[in-house]
Amino acid sequence: MVNTLGLLLGLGMALTLVGLHFLKGTAKPVPEDIASEVLEQRASTVPETDFPEPYNRSIGGGGGAGAVAGGAAEGELEEEEEDEGFDPESIPEDEVEYYEIEFAKEGETIEVANNESLLDAGEEEGWDLPYACRQGQCLSCSGRVASGDDAHEFVRHSNNETLSDDEMEKGYVLTCTAHPTTSFTLETDESP
Repeated sequence: MVNTLGLLLGLGMALTLVGLHFLKGTAKPVPEDIASEVLEQRASTVPETDFPEPYNRSIGGGGGAGAVAGGAAEGELEEEEEDEGFDPESIPEDEVEYYEIEFAKEGETIEVANNESLLDAGEEEGWDLPYACRQGQCLSCSGRVASGDDAHEFVRHSNNETLSDDEMEKGYVLTCTAHPTTSFTLETDESP
């Protein structure tokens, strides 16, 4: 049947090997962290340029900081002069004005206050208007002044990190951050 002596010898050898294994230790040495050295080496191989990197105009894109200027100190970003916009919530209650905004594709004209965004006003009417970030950083909510006139004459943006002055001069607005300054006709879901 079972050889008792063989069983005891096998058990003894197994316990001896397990004991030696734990006495010797099982920890592997931790390799040295060379990530910073690799990054520095890669950075030294990239030539410096004096042109800005292209801006990402997709959702969440835009660009708060410019590219590193040629000859700039290492690690310093070139700051862009950015139009601050305005704070619609800072308009005193007695200075709030209302404008007739015709939403051409929706087929209705509504009153919109100068402290309310065009997107918010349309959503209050129950319209399913396009948007994504609600912060003026993408083109998802863009619309266009129907006449194609300069949008600067019709709206103020509380934040606009996406539309260029040229695009605004062609009548494009970001409805999520655009606040009316006069009455006009708006074509929603229009992108430059």
